[in-house]
Amino acid sequence: MQRDEKLFELTLDAVLQRLNDLKLAVLSMIQKLEMEYETINWPTFLDNFAIISSHLTGLTKILAKEQCPPLRNRTVLPLMVSMDRDDTLINITEGRVPVFSHDIVPDYLRTRPDPITEQKMQQNEQKAANLTNDAAMKQVTQYNKVVSHVLDMVSKAREEWEIESSSRTGIQQTSSMADTQLLVAAVGMGKGLKLTNYGPGMMVPPSIRAPSPMGGPGMSPGNVQQQQLGKAPSAVKTNIKSANQVHPFSR
Repeated sequence: MQRDEKLFELTLDAVLQRLNDLKLAVLSMIQKLEMEYETINWPTFLDNFAIISSHLTGLTKILAKEQCPPLRNRTVLPLMVSMDRDDTLINITEGRVPVFSHDIVPDYLRTRPDPITEQKMQQNEQKAANLTNDAAMKQVTQYNKVVSHVLDMVSKAREEWEIESSSRTGIQQTSSMADTQLLVAAVGMGKGLKLTNYGPGMMVPPSIRAPSPMGGPGMSPGNVQQQQLGKAPSAVKTNIKSANQVHPFSR
């Protein structure tokens, strides 16, 4: 008996500690929603919600331990119900419950669900009791098929993802640092560019460069001069023609 009482006290201490942590997390969440509703973002909200969820999970684990005595076997009875203001109760509840009266006792010491919830539970229990065994087995079989189908889809997607992740050697490289440096040097300093000079301070553009040894496109400076002479009549030829016209029998 003494061992059970000690376990009960340890369990109550752990539960109270977890409840205090849960209360602080809920208060922090409410404060952020009320004071920082304009600047709060979704990741911050999820972080606060995750803290609340972790406290609830820890509380469930404490109550589910084998060493924890079943609290449902304990009965809580009001020792004193009064309409007068109770300062001790106000301090314990942080100002939420000023009076432990007949109106709030059913809510705070309720051992049964709310009437509406209890009515719905009775309806569901009655519906389940009226269901035949064959109909229940059909529903269970159909439910198992749906769950199995969803499980197969998830397992297949996971296997494909794992195969794709294992076959992927790494992020495919789409650039070369060496080529980038060569390009910057060529644009900024002309490094690596080949230009042909045919006069002092002059460079031949690619369209009229000298032909390469392999017979590639291009023209030499002499060819350029011949092309330019062929485009316009020579002054010497014009003079000779004029002289022949003046003295036709000079020969």
